[in-house]
Amino acid sequence: MNCWNCAKKIDLIAGMDRVGFRDECPGCGRALHACRNCGFFDPAYNNSCRETMSERVVDKERFNFCEYFMPGDAAVAPPAKPKAGAQSKLEALFKKKL
Repeated sequence: MNCWNCAKKIDLIAGMDRVGFRDECPGCGRALHACRNCGFFDPAYNNSCRETMSERVVDKERFNFCEYFMPGDAAVAPPAKPKAGAQSKLEALFKKKL
């Protein structure tokens, strides 16, 4: 599994290792037992979860006590720096034409 925040790889042995409710990423210290790290997490679904029986979790990036949590295996890219891209788009949009 990869950390949802910093994309650090976290090794889990299938069937033996569990992600505890209060476990943190060794790289960035963010919550591992959070919706963003779950295999059921999908923003396209109601409450961003494909598990229909799970309770609603408001903050998807914080620790939670969901019993349906399963470590996700999707590769996560570290958060992009939005300012650089946005700045260049704004400059292109408002660029004076001669």
